[in-house]
Amino acid sequence: MASVSSRPSHRRSLRKRRALVVTAAAVAAGVGAGVLVMNAGAAPTDLYRQVLPAKDGWAASGSGTTGGSKADAAHTFTVSTRAQLVKALGAQTDTTPRIIKIKGTIDANTDDAGKKLTCADYASGTGYSLSAYLKAFDPSTYGKKAPSGAQETARKAAADKQKKNIVFRVPSNTTLIGVPGTKAGITGGSLQVQNVKNVIIRNLTFAATEDCFPQWDPTDGSSGEWNSAYDSVTLRGATNVWADHNTFTDEPTFDTSLKTYFGRKYQIHDGALDITNGSDLVTVERNVFSHHDKTMLIGSSDTDSTGKLRVTLHHNVWKGIVQRAPLARIGQIHLYNNVYDTTPLNGYESKYSIDSRAKAQVVAEHNVWRIPVGAKTAKLLSGDGTGSLAGTGNVVNGTATDLVAAYNAANSKKLKTTVNWTPTLTAGLETSVKNLLTDLTTTTGAGTLS
Repeated sequence: MASVSSRPSHRRSLRKRRALVVTAAAVAAGVGAGVLVMNAGAAPTDLYRQVLPAKDGWAASGSGTTGGSKADAAHTFTVSTRAQLVKALGAQTDTTPRIIKIKGTIDANTDDAGKKLTCADYASGTGYSLSAYLKAFDPSTYGKKAPSGAQETARKAAADKQKKNIVFRVPSNTTLIGVPGTKAGITGGSLQVQNVKNVIIRNLTFAATEDCFPQWDPTDGSSGEWNSAYDSVTLRGATNVWADHNTFTDEPTFDTSLKTYFGRKYQIHDGALDITNGSDLVTVERNVFSHHDKTMLIGSSDTDSTGKLRVTLHHNVWKGIVQRAPLARIGQIHLYNNVYDTTPLNGYESKYSIDSRAKAQVVAEHNVWRIPVGAKTAKLLSGDGTGSLAGTGNVVNGTATDLVAAYNAANSKKLKTTVNWTPTLTAGLETSVKNLLTDLTTTTGAGTLS
C-alpha cells in the first residue's frame, strides 16, 4: 500500500508503556503523598488512576484522556452487582470524576435484588409472544412493509423493559475498570457512552450482549433482516474515550445456534464496540474481539459528522469475527500493530477485515494477518469506491503484502491509496512485527492487567 510518511518507530514493551502513565494525575487527585515515581521497569502504583499516555492515539489529543483519575474517596466505588453499578454511575449529567472498580462478573439481566431475569420476564404483561409476532408479520401474508399493530407495539414494550435493565449510561470523567484476578466484566449488558467526554474503559470482559426482542424489517436488503438493538459498548457523540485491555465476545451463545425465521437468522447480537454519531478522539488498544459478526462500526451513516470520527486502533487481536474490524466511514482512522486471525472459529467465518467507505481516510500499517490455506488476500478489505486506505508494512502469513493492490486487482470499486492526513500520535508503534502475534497473545484482553 502507498506510504503516508516516514517517522521514527516508538517501540515499547507493555511494561514500559505502563511505566509512562502520568503520575501527575494521581497527585492532582490528592494522593500524591502515596505515589512513588515509577522507573521503566516498575509496576504501576495505582492501576485505577492510570491515564492515557501521551501520544497514544487520537484520544491523547488536546488535554488527553484522564477518565476518573481525579476522583475523591466519595466517588471511588467497588461494585459487584448490577444495582451497585447503576448507583455508582449515577446521573449521566453528573460530571464529577469517578472511578468504578468492577469486581467479578456483573449479570445485567438481574433485578435490583439480584434475581435472574429472562426474556420471558421482560415479555410478561406486554402481550408479546414470538409465535404471535411471527404469525402477524409473515411476509407471505403481511407483505414487505414495516411491522405495525398490536404485536409490534407489544414487542416494543417488552424491549423497553429489557433496555431499562441492561443499558448502563456512563457519565463524563469516568473510569470503569475490572479488578485484576476477579474475572471482571459485564454479561448481557450494554455500556452507553453518549454525548459525554473523557471516559476510560479497561480490563473488562463484555459477553453475551443479547436482544430478547429483535425486530423484523422486511425492507432491509432483498430478503429482510432481524435487527437487534444493543452493542456491548456504544459510543455516540462521545469525545476522548480510551478502551483498553477488554475482551468482547458472543459467548456462550454463538450465531450458529440461532434459529431462522422468514428465511433469515434470528439475530440477537448487534455490535461489539461501535463508534458513531460524531464520536471523536478515541483510542482502542490491546483488546480482544472474538466470536462476533458485525464487530466495530465507525460512523453510523454515510453522512455522519464530517471532521470527527478520529479513531486509533492498535495492538488489538481480532479472531473468529466475520466483518467490520472496522467498517469505517468519513473519519481519519489509524490502525497499527493489530493481529487479524481469519481462521474460521465456532462457525464465525471471515467476510473481510477492514472496510473503508464514505470517503473514510484509513491508514493501516504494520498489521499482521493469519489466513487459512486457500483464502484470498483480496478478500481482507472492502469498500464502496470512495474510501481510502494507505500504509505500509502489513504482513499476511509472514509475507509483506500490498493489501490494497490485491483488493483493487479483484474489484471494480477501487480503494484509493492516498489519504489527506499523516498520523503523529503513534506511541508504541512497532515496525518489526515478526513476533507480534505471539506477543499479543498474553498482553491483550481482559485479565492481563495487574
